Amino acid sequence: MCDRYGCDQPGNCPAPKSPNSPDRWYFCQEHAGEYNRGWNYFEGLTAEEAAAREADETRAANGFAEAKHYSWGGPGDGTRSRDEMRALEMLELDSDADFDAVRVAWRKLAKEHHPDLRPGDADAAKRFQAIQAAYDVLKAAEDARAWRPTA
Repeated sequence: MCDRYGCDQPGNCPAPKSPNSPDRWYFCQEHAGEYNRGWNYFEGLTAEEAAAREADETRAANGFAEAKHYSWGGPGDGTRSRDEMRALEMLELDSDADFDAVRVAWRKLAKEHHPDLRPGDADAAKRFQAIQAAYDVLKAAEDARAWRPTA
């Protein structure tokens, strides 16, 4: 149950009771949002400690803030993500390959490197796993495109 007095909702959102403490409150989603709006992350820290913590956490996330406007990388027409481009490269395809070409390349490479056909070959097993992961990325992207509404 939610730790907020009088609330009878399930308490499935943990929140710290104080900075650097393992103790947690468990709030419902509504009260967790209310708690987070009033949370002072730097409470109990000196100004120097607060500045050091903020700089450390900002440094770790700067790459994401700087690159978030890039939706794809490498050659192509801008409709594929960086992961899709890497997956196409793994399947030895050009950036403009359609999904039928992806399926054909995946089947060909999977048959070549399948562990059942090459027992004991660790490199073939690793390559097979990479090929399967590349296909999964491209399949998920294709499924997402299929469900995207057209204007």
